[in-house]
Amino acid sequence: MRIVILAVSFLAAAAPQSVSVRNTAFEGRPALRLSSGAMDLTVLVQGGSMAAVVLSSDPGKLNPMWEPARMQRELGQTARASGGTGHFVCVDGFGPVSPEERAAGLEGHGEAHRQQCEVLFAGVRGGAAQVSLRATLPVVQEIFTRTFTLRAGEQVVTVDSELESLLGFDRPVNWAEHATVGSPFLEPAVTVMDLSGSRAQTRPYAEPARGALRRRLESGADFTWPLAPALDGTTADLRFAPTQLDTLDHAAILIDPARRLGWVTVLHPGKRLLVGYLFRRAEYPWLQYWGHHPASGKLARGLEFATQPYDVPRREAIGLGSLFGAPSYRWLPARSKIGSRFLLFYTQTPEGMRKIDDVRLEDGRLVIEDRSAGRKAVLAASGAAL
Repeated sequence: MRIVILAVSFLAAAAPQSVSVRNTAFEGRPALRLSSGAMDLTVLVQGGSMAAVVLSSDPGKLNPMWEPARMQRELGQTARASGGTGHFVCVDGFGPVSPEERAAGLEGHGEAHRQQCEVLFAGVRGGAAQVSLRATLPVVQEIFTRTFTLRAGEQVVTVDSELESLLGFDRPVNWAEHATVGSPFLEPAVTVMDLSGSRAQTRPYAEPARGALRRRLESGADFTWPLAPALDGTTADLRFAPTQLDTLDHAAILIDPARRLGWVTVLHPGKRLLVGYLFRRAEYPWLQYWGHHPASGKLARGLEFATQPYDVPRREAIGLGSLFGAPSYRWLPARSKIGSRFLLFYTQTPEGMRKIDDVRLEDGRLVIEDRSAGRKAVLAASGAAL
């Protein structure tokens, strides 16, 4: 008997509607909301963090991003404003600081996400909603600029960034996109993360996890994404959040060196919602997976594409030099600028999509494919070149 698998394609596109950018607030903090008619993106003026993304077609308006303040309220705790909301940028620095850096005023994960930005532009330009923000980083003496562009009727955001050195010597920099999803979008044993991964390593550690959480994975063990060695002798499939909710995971995944563009997606099959990123591997050769699984069920998962494998102090990242043949930092030349570009996308998916095998740009469209199920989602992505 011959079995024929039919490819089911789902074109996620809304009829063009009026695009807009308007002032708003998120958890009491000033923000700007970009609307395409198909999707809304909320950007904090503090650090340019992407705090929320929702689809116009979703009656529940589910935001997949990590919302720590909301989670605290739901647990009956006092909500505290935090720079670490949703997707925030870690530049220049990804991880803890040395005692000397702390004494000089530098805090963990870099200065950028803590700065109140200057709004250079917020409005409609060329038929697209656009916001451009700039922040001066006083300790590291750099200027960080970030521009968000969301075109009419589309569900793909182009994020362009520029880092400028104000100093007269070359230096290595640490830069990570701390993209994080959270509950209820992140559901144990249901929501799945896929990426263009290859060689990987569990984070080396000598101490127990902080607080009530315990480590689930072996220390410093090499593996191939997504199957990692666990402390109990089993193999953990890191695509899924575990059902035992008192654990903490870290792993570094090398983005496939055979690809020019890397990608990562998080899919909730039951809700038929998928969020993801497409980025240049030359700018972000690494992705750190951070799994935070407290007993409260308020889960968070970091999909942190970066210049280095782990969020560690500057000296450690630069001293490492490379892992698996890929560098652990990026150079910023004297009084010069370097940049990056990546895409954020959020979409409904066709019925039956369970796993993502590929994400690619084709003729102004973003194609997201589950080959095993013969399913694909296609998003309009005009002008979204990488």
